[in-house]
Amino acid sequence: MNKKIFFGLILILNFLGINSYSQNKNPVDFSIADSNQLTSIYIDKNTDALIVWAVNELADDVKEITGKRPEIIQSDKVSKRGIYIGELSSSFFKTKANQKELSNQWEKFSIKKEKENLLVVGSDVRGTVFAVFEITERLGISPWKWWADVNAVKKEKLVFNIPQKGIVSSPSVQYRGIFLNDEDWGLEPWAEKSFEPEVGNMGPKTYEKIFQLLLRLKANTIWPAMHPSTKGFFTINGNKEMAQKYHMIIGSSHAEPMLRNNVDEWKPKIHGDYNYFTNKTQVDKYWQDRLDEIKLANNETVITLGMRGVHDSKIEGAKDLKESIEMVEKIIVKQREMLSKTFKKPLKEIPQAFVPYKEVLELYDKGLKVPNDITLVWPDDNYGYIRRLSTEEEQKRAGGSGVYYHISYWGRPHDYLWLSTTQPGLIWYEMTKAYENGAQKMWIVNVGDIKPAEYDTEFFLDLAWNINSAKSDGINKHLKDWITREFSPQIADYLAPVFEEHYRLAFLRKPEYMGWSQTEPTIPIKISDFTEEECLERIKAYDNLINEVDMWSSAVAADTGPAVPDGREDAYFQLVTYPIEGAAYMNHKFLYWNLAAMTTDLKEKENYLNLSAKAYEKIKELTDFYNTKMSNGKWNHMMSMKPRNLPVFDSIKENPMVKEEEIKKPSNTITIQAKDFITKKETKNYEWKTINGLGFSNNAITLFPFYHSYFKAEKPVVSYEFEMEKIGDYEIEIHLLPTHSNNFDNEIEVRIDGNVTKSFLINTKDRDKTWKENVLRNSAIVKLPVYITNRGKHTINIAVNQTGIVLDYITVNSKI
Repeated sequence: MNKKIFFGLILILNFLGINSYSQNKNPVDFSIADSNQLTSIYIDKNTDALIVWAVNELADDVKEITGKRPEIIQSDKVSKRGIYIGELSSSFFKTKANQKELSNQWEKFSIKKEKENLLVVGSDVRGTVFAVFEITERLGISPWKWWADVNAVKKEKLVFNIPQKGIVSSPSVQYRGIFLNDEDWGLEPWAEKSFEPEVGNMGPKTYEKIFQLLLRLKANTIWPAMHPSTKGFFTINGNKEMAQKYHMIIGSSHAEPMLRNNVDEWKPKIHGDYNYFTNKTQVDKYWQDRLDEIKLANNETVITLGMRGVHDSKIEGAKDLKESIEMVEKIIVKQREMLSKTFKKPLKEIPQAFVPYKEVLELYDKGLKVPNDITLVWPDDNYGYIRRLSTEEEQKRAGGSGVYYHISYWGRPHDYLWLSTTQPGLIWYEMTKAYENGAQKMWIVNVGDIKPAEYDTEFFLDLAWNINSAKSDGINKHLKDWITREFSPQIADYLAPVFEEHYRLAFLRKPEYMGWSQTEPTIPIKISDFTEEECLERIKAYDNLINEVDMWSSAVAADTGPAVPDGREDAYFQLVTYPIEGAAYMNHKFLYWNLAAMTTDLKEKENYLNLSAKAYEKIKELTDFYNTKMSNGKWNHMMSMKPRNLPVFDSIKENPMVKEEEIKKPSNTITIQAKDFITKKETKNYEWKTINGLGFSNNAITLFPFYHSYFKAEKPVVSYEFEMEKIGDYEIEIHLLPTHSNNFDNEIEVRIDGNVTKSFLINTKDRDKTWKENVLRNSAIVKLPVYITNRGKHTINIAVNQTGIVLDYITVNSKI
């Protein structure tokens, strides 16, 4: 596509909105219930069973709010006043207007008021179901009503507000879903011991609740759990049938080609080595057996192709890179031959995906050929930064591309399996950038145990449904709207800034990283890089968050401000109190321990150590309440305060011993936020803009739009100014987000005053030491020593060589 045409298209789509939600200023009301009437729901006799289920959910939701359940009536025409729900093929919706708007569309829906009726029509089954849940959410029902105990707020009068021209919506991304992963410490033990003990694992009862949640979140795809603690999805009776019941599309991760959970299903004593070089016949049979099974069950699937090791490891048997590439290409050819023969369809009609994760990405970059109709699902680096995106040529592929993204991870340099603290601004930036570079076929997010990743999961899936559901200046509004729905507008006014600060503090250092330790190999905790002043400031910041959170959950809330609505107290604890206070006390535990190491006053040291120990006890108390008391024990075994038993989660028993020279000393520092540039230089098609809610500054800047481009002749520049009172040595640090480029060639040019311009490459390759440091602190730091020769004002010019480079903040540190 011509770039000028593409830029124009981006601007038009951003203006109109892909999903065309009508935004009329004067919405109309449709009364569902009041003291005098209750509106009935009409469906035709041929309605699909999943739509019937969704309609019953709507009726139950109305009853939870009003105490009255609407009658569900079969009819073959629109007549009496009511809510009419069905697919486009329903007898209700044969008009030309409906046909033109919805015919041959994927999961599209329309909700309109015509005369005295509410007409709810979907282009297909899932589209109709999503329309129903659009209504329930707008009525105040949370998609997390079961998964986070967000019980309905009672009302006698229930009115559905709808724009005059109605609501028309369709997905931005075709396949949208979650990967249940690293479930050993939460989801699996909860299912095994609390929710589904009759199966003793994640069975159909558990998956039914997951599928119901996904439909309420307008998602359609599941990558089932696959860790050693969990039995393979297809090995438990009822799982695949439950997926079919809920029209859920089954896929599988990068390590599970052909829908095979190798960890549980490949038996070396029976099958031999999982090695295609030496055991091809047995591996082929293993894959074919699964294809025969899903054909018989008629499940909807996206088949992951290729081959790695049994679990998260490289392919077995290859001597070198060349041999790996040749073998994976042969394997894909064979797998596609099996698909075509089994399903008796052209390959282009069988959804297939290839996930170039970890070492497989290197195979692809070194020449591995993937057939044109297969979807390329680009992975992030496990820490929220997408490793690669489609080039202009790759965007022409028939199979398109997608993203596999993490908001939870097990692995080096350190896990983050406990709390979900990925900054929404980072999710927005990376996924919007991916979308603008063609990743519109499949989005999968690794959610770990689902809980406590409720908000990040919903935000990701909201963007997948409607890429314009949040803009660069509206990320925090999305968060505020979420809090409003879960609790109230008044509480959202107070809590939205609390969550923003919670995510911002974790952006600098996640709670799981506060021990300054690493894993694989696991190393002990150590004193942090924070100065004494920074420790005290961070403690104070978290104290403020604790106070704000406690204010609205306490008994005095009614006297001091808005109280949590009746029936949502357990929701408040699991969505607000536990994640924010858990993060706060993990910081307290280590920051007070750090302070104890910095002081020579024995009494002060003892006090700090006591405060550290107290913080550990608070985490124990919160976790115990979550598991045993919250929601009457419904979530027992879901929350572990020490996933994988890593050192960071232990109580700190040792007295900190640190040498004087090892303690970071404070320096006179000037901090400049990247958004506070004094001048800027832009190119014809790109402009510098702020992303509110991104970075430690909360206002990082980058070039818009995100469609990739290099700048050679004229490079975009931002300029900053600072003032110095003393002549001498200084060090300038430029803090950028550790984003990736396809060719490892993100570069900035820095010029101080009129001095010589210096260039810096800011990408890291593979998983080296610098990359580990960068992802743990969410910052790639360029350091530039400079000698200031005169007092007064000085300038810093920063130029970039391509899009995708994000500036967070700058510090000028005195060495005098």
